[in-house]
Amino acid sequence: MKKKILMKGNEAAAEAAIIAGCRYYFGYPITPQNEIPEYMSKRLPEVDGTFIQAESETAAINMVFGASSAGARAMTSSSSPGISLKQEGISYLAAAQLPCVVINVSRGGPGLGNIAGSQGDYFQSTRGGGHGDYRTIVLAPFNCQEFADLTLKAFDLADEYRMVVMILTDGFVGQMSEPVILPEPSGKKFDKPWAVGQGKRNKVASLILSPEDGLTQHNYSLEKVYNRVTEEVIDFEEYKLDDADYMIVAYGTSARIAKEAIEVLRTKGIKVGYFRPITLWPFPYKELKKASEGKKKILTVEMSLGQMVEDVKLAVNGAIDVDFYGVPGGMLPTPEAIIEKVVSYE
Repeated sequence: MKKKILMKGNEAAAEAAIIAGCRYYFGYPITPQNEIPEYMSKRLPEVDGTFIQAESETAAINMVFGASSAGARAMTSSSSPGISLKQEGISYLAAAQLPCVVINVSRGGPGLGNIAGSQGDYFQSTRGGGHGDYRTIVLAPFNCQEFADLTLKAFDLADEYRMVVMILTDGFVGQMSEPVILPEPSGKKFDKPWAVGQGKRNKVASLILSPEDGLTQHNYSLEKVYNRVTEEVIDFEEYKLDDADYMIVAYGTSARIAKEAIEVLRTKGIKVGYFRPITLWPFPYKELKKASEGKKKILTVEMSLGQMVEDVKLAVNGAIDVDFYGVPGGMLPTPEAIIEKVVSYE
């Protein structure tokens, strides 16, 4: 049995990327994700990989474009404002159908904000963020173990669907230390006949000037991939929902806090459970709808002014009342406030 190792979430994700076969990392420092580039700068040379601290976030994402177009497993990471600067490059990667992993250890915003964890980047991540019709798979870890596991999974998803996969976590998960069992390589192999270099005369580009017989059809072909993803890549967790009268919907750090509140509420005789989306896109609409059947009310908890709550409302389509509790700007929701909310429903 593999031993548990005490690691920060950022470090666990970085090591998982190396286990997954990532050999190219390009980034630029910004808190609270700096442990990732710091870790990669040490580890990648030890496995014959390449680490480059780019001159900017824009440069870093375009370096990822270059490495991915050659068929390599490549990654970048940043925190909220840095991800905003990478959005043009992410759109280019999506248009060229280049697989890569992007980690956002999000911080308080908008603007430069602060370095505390936040969930204010939900819209940016799940709605593409950059220009044009495109999607990115978005995974949301709950703890350091899941941060590692989902990073490994992200590389396989990126190669399987030729998409950008974003891991959306926050500064609390990134900075906290927990025991982690490092994941094993999946063993999956992906042919990349589209890659450039090594004698291949392939072309990788996102410029398609003709609408009629070019860009429109390319958008439709991307849509087919995205439709496959919505059917094949759905992940979520249900907790104590079988007998629950009320359902909390939360992800990441907010779900950890909600779980503590649920335990206290049950000691008071109030039956509560939670539904935790792990894939934020594709969002588990059908699964959440089914889980909500027979419940009296839904409470969505977020570290924001309310973003995922819109998807929760879309999922239930008015069949059940959806309430919201959120705290923006790098502050944490409290179990006490969640408990007070739910008690008021009785």
